[in-house]
Amino acid sequence: MTLADAFRLDGRRAFVTGASRGLGREMALALAEAGADITLVARRADSLAATAADIRALGREATVIEADIGDPAQCEAACNEALARSGPFDILVNNVGGRRVNVPTEEMPLDQWQTLMDLNLTSTFLCCKLIGGAMLRRGGGGRIINVASINALVAMRGIYGRHYEAAKAAVLQFTRSLAVDWAPQGVTVNAICPGIFLTEPNRAWSEKYPEMIAAIERNIPLGRLGAPEEIGPLAVYLASDAARYMTGAALVIDGGYTCL
Repeated sequence: MTLADAFRLDGRRAFVTGASRGLGREMALALAEAGADITLVARRADSLAATAADIRALGREATVIEADIGDPAQCEAACNEALARSGPFDILVNNVGGRRVNVPTEEMPLDQWQTLMDLNLTSTFLCCKLIGGAMLRRGGGGRIINVASINALVAMRGIYGRHYEAAKAAVLQFTRSLAVDWAPQGVTVNAICPGIFLTEPNRAWSEKYPEMIAAIERNIPLGRLGAPEEIGPLAVYLASDAARYMTGAALVIDGGYTCL
């Protein structure tokens, strides 16, 4: 196998959540460019259709499932539908998540906390249980990539909504624990910890809280926010045979923010 071959994903099937825009879209496109067929799951039909069209333009298959993965019932239904249509999968990317609110802990209603924990943590558990479980039953290994955050490691300054730090830290430890459990079956489980990327939600945050985003940017040694497409190659690496000896890892991609 050549070095280039080690990064190819020909003949493999990937299930990507939050895949219609932002980091999920870019990871899905990168996996497709490397040769994988993709099942895309997200809430918005229009952006799902656009991403699917771009994947098909690369010569790969794209299956679309419209669902809110942050809702446990919809998450389970989407996983079961995907398995019935295209499974079992070789690659799972748990990308769904987000802070969404800037609410101090002492003011956050319990139901809001639980809803956001479902979005950021329960969705990862359910997809690992169902999509990952099917990998185990099939045999032959697989690749799971959980998108955590640098906020699994450090608290974001100047913003509230600490459900996010709590959930992403749990995702990180869940990743490590699952990596130990599933290593004997050849299923690797790794986490990506992104910093601040210029996705649509973060563009909205920058408009609503410009001073906060500017302060974050000043603390990034590379001097800028990440471009969403810069995460794609990392996802391809973790999904490929090039990363076959890597499991339980948390790979930070943040322009150096957590170095300070």
